[in-house]
Amino acid sequence: MNRYPRDMHGHGPTPPNATWPGGARLAIQIVMNYEEGGENCVLHDDAASEAFLSEIVGAAAWEGQRHWNMESIYEYGARAGFWRLHRLFTSMNIPVTVYGVATALARSPEQVKAMQQAEWEIASHGLKWIEYKDFSPQEEEAHMKEAIRLHTEVTGAPPRGWYTGRCSVNTVTLAAHSGAFDYIADSYADDLPYWIEADGRDQLIIPYTLDSNDMRFATPQGFNTGADFESYLRDSFDMLYAEGEAGAPKMLSIGLHCRLIGRPGRLAGLKRFLDYAASREGVWFARRVDIAEHWKTTHPPHRRPRPSQLTREDFVDRFGDIFEHSPWIAERAHGLELGPAHDSATGVHSALARVFRSASETERLGVLRAHPDLAGKLAQAARLTEDSTSEQASAGLDALTDAERTTFTELNTAYTERFGFPFIIAVRDHDKAGILAAFRRRLENYRRAEFAEACRQVERIAELRLKAMDL
Repeated sequence: MNRYPRDMHGHGPTPPNATWPGGARLAIQIVMNYEEGGENCVLHDDAASEAFLSEIVGAAAWEGQRHWNMESIYEYGARAGFWRLHRLFTSMNIPVTVYGVATALARSPEQVKAMQQAEWEIASHGLKWIEYKDFSPQEEEAHMKEAIRLHTEVTGAPPRGWYTGRCSVNTVTLAAHSGAFDYIADSYADDLPYWIEADGRDQLIIPYTLDSNDMRFATPQGFNTGADFESYLRDSFDMLYAEGEAGAPKMLSIGLHCRLIGRPGRLAGLKRFLDYAASREGVWFARRVDIAEHWKTTHPPHRRPRPSQLTREDFVDRFGDIFEHSPWIAERAHGLELGPAHDSATGVHSALARVFRSASETERLGVLRAHPDLAGKLAQAARLTEDSTSEQASAGLDALTDAERTTFTELNTAYTERFGFPFIIAVRDHDKAGILAAFRRRLENYRRAEFAEACRQVERIAELRLKAMDL
C-alpha cells in the first residue's frame, strides 16, 4: 500500500481538554538538559571535539584533538551553571525534569545526588551527547540499552522517560519497541501529549520544544540577552494561558542547558519569567513524568480501526457506498497515498472526493444517475439504500401529503428530462421548504452549471455520511 507515515492531523481542529489537575489553565514543564561530560570529546573515545551548543557559535569539530575552550565551556555548566539553576528552582519549589546523558551523570555524582534530593525526575538523554543520524538501528539500539543500564547503575532506578535529541529516524521506533518508557520526548509536533502505536503497544509521546529553549542563545538569530528569552517565554505563556482560559489548556515546555542559561546575565531573565508565571492563578508546574501519569489516567489510548491501515477489501466494504452505489471510488481511493491524516471523516472524504473529481465526466454522470429521485418511486417501494432512506426521512420526505407528492413527481420529471440525471441535494442541510425552493431555482440552470452543482451536492452527501460514522 502507498502509505505516508507522518501524522499531519494529530489532535485535529478540536484538541482534547487536558483537564490538568486543579483545573489548571496551563501546565509548565521545565527541562534541564544535563550533557556536560557526555559531549563529543576524544577523552570519551569520540573522533573529534564537540561543536554544538556552546558560546562558540559556528564552532567546528576538531578531528582527533581536544578543544580546550569547548571543554571548559561545558565544564562551566557542571561546575557553576547547574548549581545556580538548582538554587533557583529549589528556592521557588519548582519541579524539574532532567534529561540526563548517562555518561555525563556518571561523571557528576554530586549533581545527581542534588537532583534526587530535590525530587527531580531524571529521564534518559541517551548514552552520549552525540549525533545518532548515521547510526545503524542495531548500533543505536545497543547505545540505548547501555544508556538504560548505566542510568540505572548511577541513579538507582531505570529512566521512565527518553529523549535522545540528536536523534535518527529510528530513535522513536526503537525507544517505543523497547517497552521501557512511560513517555518518549523526541518530538516537537504538538502542544499536548499524544499516543502512537508501536509493535502492538500504545506509546505516549510528550513533545519537547526547540523554540522556548535556551539553545537559541547559541544559534544565529537567536536570543542575545536574558530579556530576549524572558520576552519570548512571556509571550508563549500569555498565548497558551489565554487558550487555557478559553477551555483548551495546553503544555508549555521550557528547555534549559546548564552551560547556557546558567550564566548569570541570562538566568536573570529566566527568573523574572518564573516569578511572572508563578504569580498567575491556574498554573501547574509539573515534571514530565507527572504529565505522563496524568495523561494516561485522563486520556488513555483509544484503539479504533484506522482507514489508512485497512486492507483494500475492508476499505471498500466500509466506504464503498459513501458515494451512492459507486464502490469503484473507494477502490481507487485505497490506492492513493494515505496516512494518519486520512484516519478521520474529513481525511477519508478528501481521498474519496479526489477520486470522484478526477474521474471522467461519464463516470461522474454514472454516480449522479445512481442517486434516487427525491420522494420518488424507489422511496415509495422502500427500495432506497439505508443511507438514502435515513436522509430523506430527516427532511420529512417520507411523509408527504398527496399534493406534495404530486409536486415532487412533477419536479423530478421536469428536472430529469432537462438534465439527464436526478435532482440531488444534501437533504440534511435543508428542510422540506428549502428543498423545494432549491429544486425550482436549479431547474433554471444551464446543464454544465447544474452538473457541477449536482457533483458538489454528491460530495456534500458523502461528507455527511462519513461524519455520521465512528471514525
